[in-house]
Amino acid sequence: MRIPPQDTPKLVDSTARAAYRRRIQLDALFLHDAAIDEVQDRLSMVNRTFMAPAIVTPLPQVWDGAVPGARVSQEAEVLDLEPAAHDLVVHAMGLHWANDPVGQLIQCRRALKPDGLFLAVALGGETLNELRAALGQAEVEVSGGLSPRIAPMAEIRDLGGLLQRAGFALPVADNVDLRAEYRDIWHLMRDLRAMGEGNALHARLRHSTRRAVFQRAQELYHSSFATDLGRLPATFDLICLTGWSPDESQPKPLRPGSATARLADALKTKEGKLSD
Repeated sequence: MRIPPQDTPKLVDSTARAAYRRRIQLDALFLHDAAIDEVQDRLSMVNRTFMAPAIVTPLPQVWDGAVPGARVSQEAEVLDLEPAAHDLVVHAMGLHWANDPVGQLIQCRRALKPDGLFLAVALGGETLNELRAALGQAEVEVSGGLSPRIAPMAEIRDLGGLLQRAGFALPVADNVDLRAEYRDIWHLMRDLRAMGEGNALHARLRHSTRRAVFQRAQELYHSSFATDLGRLPATFDLICLTGWSPDESQPKPLRPGSATARLADALKTKEGKLSD
């Protein structure tokens, strides 16, 4: 039986996500600052002038001006992008909160002209691994079970695979590890809320968590990860995705068996059979 769209399980509570973003504090957005630096650095290495760029982001006010001449629009389930209208689309710091990341990528590809560039920056699977471990163990010890607290962000290999599923040519995925340090777990969680990265999971607890859980998580975090100065490190895994809208001018892999030179000749070595 086909599940009606309204009954399809969702990972993210869009209402809660929007509420967190309304309370963002601009001086806490160091992750967006790092993402802007990455985008600008990567674009500087592309030998092309983009005449019709677009940026999709949950924070248009932060990304306005990040790419000269770019049309900046609010991230949404249905993106405000015209088909084949852009030679560059940047999806900025929103994919990790998307209920349908493949759908987001497909919409971006359709908005690109042939041989247009797609560039995305999002948080990946190693993000907050220290907090994830400490909170999980503390909740098991204190409450006897686990509840969803940190979004299950995708690994770099999975995100690279999504580029292929969305139909991009020449897909590339790589990452940059960022590390921040905090006084304690409450300082970290306040900073996450100020970034708009609080717990907006649809299956999250809808009542207050016992203070004993956080107190135990603080102890575990400190004993397992604290620096020599007693600070708590937090990892942020910034994943960068690039792909191109397919075009006949792009390089294609050679047909198997079409090589005109032997590898052994190129390596100046003798070719031999493998042993059984």
